[in-house]
Amino acid sequence: MIIAKVVGNVWATKKDESLNGLKFFVVQPVKGGARDGFVAVDAAGAGIGDHVLVSQGSSARMVFDREHVPVDAVIVGIIDSVEVDESLLGK
Repeated sequence: MIIAKVVGNVWATKKDESLNGLKFFVVQPVKGGARDGFVAVDAAGAGIGDHVLVSQGSSARMVFDREHVPVDAVIVGIIDSVEVDESLLGK
């Protein structure tokens, strides 16, 4: 999973039928700034400015009851806080 920040909305009035009813956000990973933002489907009720957990790849599709959803990234949680013991990061 990836920790990311929701930075924008995506609206698509014309899309594959299996995507109807899904909300799309642009998310930006918090660490590893080399990675560009990407689109993720919201399954957690997130909003602009929220820090979220994003699942990617084939496991992202498991969130939906539908088998053939063309989704590569899903917001699966909204982060309340993060604690990291920096001594364990190997700096």
